[in-house]
Amino acid sequence: MAHYIYLVRHGEQMDAEHGMEDGPLSPRGRRQAELIADRLSGIPLANMWHSPLVRADDTARIIAERLPAVTPEPHALLFDCVPTGMTDETPAAFEPFFGGVTEAQIEAGKAQMADAVGEFLVRKAGDVHELLITHNFVISWFVREVLGAPEWRWMTLNQANCGLTVIGQRQGRPWTLLTHNDLAHLPMELRTGLPDQIPV
Repeated sequence: MAHYIYLVRHGEQMDAEHGMEDGPLSPRGRRQAELIADRLSGIPLANMWHSPLVRADDTARIIAERLPAVTPEPHALLFDCVPTGMTDETPAAFEPFFGGVTEAQIEAGKAQMADAVGEFLVRKAGDVHELLITHNFVISWFVREVLGAPEWRWMTLNQANCGLTVIGQRQGRPWTLLTHNDLAHLPMELRTGLPDQIPV
């Protein structure tokens, strides 16, 4: 008996490079969503939760078209957020990022992710498979939480658009990271969204 959570970052957003905070998926983002749906097609998903933002909602709708047995539902705890500010351990190289983030945003993000961990990282009876379609920072926080890493390390755990991260928990065992940012379902030209690309 095990509980599995499949964490998927939304597909590529239209005009994201122009500083748009939210918007529909680009044609490439729609294709990414179709391919992650195909990747998940053999999994008996019990729930599909998604961020209410447009780019995540679009991703969820495309996945649901290919996986009609599960209905996508928006969840406020999956909104994009910044879960911490600078800490004593945070490398100075990250200071410019936080220059554009307010204390109110950080407090809201911290509270959101504390609630999200309490909501989702709870063992359920039987074999359970749940899909969460959300954002880079949210997935990073879940991974950091499962690994027991220092708070600031969420900033170093990045996901590509429609990359697949899986965490799981078996009876009597702690949550475990099973795979992180798996891109096997995406051809090279669809691997977008990572700040540092791996040279090939």
